[in-house]
Amino acid sequence: MSEISRKLTHKLAKWPLYLRMDDATSPAQLAWNRALVQSFPSAAGSDRDVNDEIGCASGRALSPPAVPWPKLAPLLAGKSARPHRRVRVERTRRPDVSFAGRTGTSIARRPTSRFPGHRLDPQPKDLVVARPEGLYCPDGDFFIDPWQPVAQALVTHAHGDHLRTGHGRYLTAEAGRHVVTQRVGAVDLQTLAYGETITHRGVRISFHPAGHVLGSAQIRLEHGGQVWVVSGDYKTGPDATCAPFEPVRCDVFVTESTFGLPVFRWAPQQDVFDSINAWWADNAAAGRASIVYAYSFGKAQRVLSGLDAAIGTIVVHGAVAAMDEAYRQSGVALPETKSVLDAAPAELRRCLVVAPPSAQGSAWLKRFGDYGDAFASGWMLLRGARRRRNVDRGFILSDHADWPGLLEAIAASGAPRVIVTHGYVEPLVRYLAEQGLQSGAFRTEYGDDEDVKEPDEAAPAESP
Repeated sequence: MSEISRKLTHKLAKWPLYLRMDDATSPAQLAWNRALVQSFPSAAGSDRDVNDEIGCASGRALSPPAVPWPKLAPLLAGKSARPHRRVRVERTRRPDVSFAGRTGTSIARRPTSRFPGHRLDPQPKDLVVARPEGLYCPDGDFFIDPWQPVAQALVTHAHGDHLRTGHGRYLTAEAGRHVVTQRVGAVDLQTLAYGETITHRGVRISFHPAGHVLGSAQIRLEHGGQVWVVSGDYKTGPDATCAPFEPVRCDVFVTESTFGLPVFRWAPQQDVFDSINAWWADNAAAGRASIVYAYSFGKAQRVLSGLDAAIGTIVVHGAVAAMDEAYRQSGVALPETKSVLDAAPAELRRCLVVAPPSAQGSAWLKRFGDYGDAFASGWMLLRGARRRRNVDRGFILSDHADWPGLLEAIAASGAPRVIVTHGYVEPLVRYLAEQGLQSGAFRTEYGDDEDVKEPDEAAPAESP
């Protein structure tokens, strides 16, 4: 690493991020992105060596810029261009309520781990606060995507880091009824159609499409003249398997930031599908099966929706087949698929297989003989992630918003205050603060569903 990059890496944690949004793939911008990632490892997991592979977005070797940007020049010279500006993080007030055997009032400081010393003054009338069980609405006495068992849980979507077992009662979007049932079984489940409103203890609640996976929703809360929207996970791009993202105006927008760095910018979805189909066709012509690893809920169905069935037979793993059935019950059209037991040997040598990541390296794959394999994920933008997955190809396909998508959703909400829950939290909080928004963070236990092992992926595959 150059001397400039070392100095930048050392000091970025104490300095606002000056990022040029107009040319995020220039060598200069990519150099800063690399140093930025070194300073702020992803909240989704520090095992990704993004710091050595950010340059793959441009396909060019990285080198530090010859002339630093004006605002960074004093910084790199070891001088302070202006007094340090602190970025504030949510401090939440626990109200006088009785829940799970606890009563009383206290201040629960829950700063993001890499924001030492930064606090945001508590707002006594906040509709949503962070508690050890999850995000809590004091006025409504319910939780949103709680990670510990609670009496009443509103659920944004059915990925394992947001939908947990053990709650007394569940409320989710009607579009996700079948996938929720598939994930957690028979529970006390109530659903709302998108846009339908109910009032619970004076809080008006409605669900609005998030565009993440089937049944995903942003949760809108209105009470006491305030409107809050908790987004869960979302994407703003197209997806034939779920309702598209719907902007919702609000006073406070609670957002994810899984891919919250400027380097993350997705190619058009159809370009990715065309690449997958071309790769499959080449393998089929060579008499070789093609295996795509994709998470069994959401990503697998999106991949299936873009396949050209004229190329050959499509085979799915048992875990994927179970979720496919829930999608079909919900009215989502998917191409015809077969299990490995239903396909003829000749079909297996030319087929495309959609399987969860847990199938990689398993004995189940021996049925296909010679095969090429690939992984579908937004993290495939990084060459280091592709190397660790040890696959032939990486297809960059994510069910999360990229950097432009995050900014687009935040702007469309019209919210003057934004709270970030998980992912690359610090860079997004700092950037929004530089744009004049009141920004902060909740500490949560949400992960990256593109890395979390979903429970249904552990389901046994078909036996011979």
